[in-house]
Amino acid sequence: MPRFIIHHVTKYTYPEPVRDSANQIILFPIRDEYQDVLSHQLIITGEPAVEKYRDYYGNEIGTFMNIELHKELRIDSTKTIVTKERALPNNSEPIDEQWNHLHQIRNVVPFIDFLIPEFFAAIEDVKKIADVEKFKKSNVFDAAQELNKYVYQNFQYIKGITNTQTTLDEVWNLKAGVCQDFAHILSVMLRLINIPARYVSGYVCPKDKDLRGEGATHAWVEAYIPFYGWIGLDPTNNCVVNDLHVRLAIGRNFSDCSPVKGTYKGSAKQSLEVGVSVSYEDGAISKEINAVLEPQYITPVTDADGTNNSFRRYTDMMIQQQQQQQ
Repeated sequence: MPRFIIHHVTKYTYPEPVRDSANQIILFPIRDEYQDVLSHQLIITGEPAVEKYRDYYGNEIGTFMNIELHKELRIDSTKTIVTKERALPNNSEPIDEQWNHLHQIRNVVPFIDFLIPEFFAAIEDVKKIADVEKFKKSNVFDAAQELNKYVYQNFQYIKGITNTQTTLDEVWNLKAGVCQDFAHILSVMLRLINIPARYVSGYVCPKDKDLRGEGATHAWVEAYIPFYGWIGLDPTNNCVVNDLHVRLAIGRNFSDCSPVKGTYKGSAKQSLEVGVSVSYEDGAISKEINAVLEPQYITPVTDADGTNNSFRRYTDMMIQQQQQQQ
């Protein structure tokens, strides 16, 4: 059972003081039979109170607000996690029964959300690859792995060519991107052949293995396999997810799982530094915290009067949370 100490830092700096910084964080690792969280320390600029709740998909969400003037917002998360190996599907059930099972659950909660493919202009081209009749000749797990392999082989891993606002059409045309892009494309393909697929955010902890995605948050897909359950597929590395991946959140897409997002009142200019390092039981460290200067999570909200007012958005968010908890 591997044990990881993961240090995740997100830091925003502003040229002029800002205030009313309202934020949502999804930095609390999933706790289940395959993942134990031994400790978690969270340090935030200004030491604000963090309110927690669980969203529709069971993710633990934190919200906080820093109303004082500040030129820096640093969110420092350190967690110690033990992951456990899981057995792979044995594919003992007849192929027809596997696909019939998927047909039977297509309108069952919670699978519905994970079966609706996102519409985009190139969807017909994607259907030529993700042909349900073709894949029904294989068992479901093999079909899912085949699509995972397709994304890995046909899309180039290039940092900086996309961002969180890049559309599926752009990724499909570029045939390039990073882990979140590959996860989005794979989830669409799996859903097109009636395999429920959910987006997963977290970390990859390769140590001695050559896996892409370390030094930052990572993303992959979990596919539902009949008579087995959910299993992770990492199209960035063409592998089945096991005990070298740490899960933070699940959802339909990136927006459901974004580690940090929010608003503030003040200058629209900002810089962002994000870094992730992983320490192992023997003291080895995968990578030191590295900086990525690109504002990709927090964006200012402008009211009709021209001001960046995050307080209204924050209040709306808190009301929605209260309604979800009732």
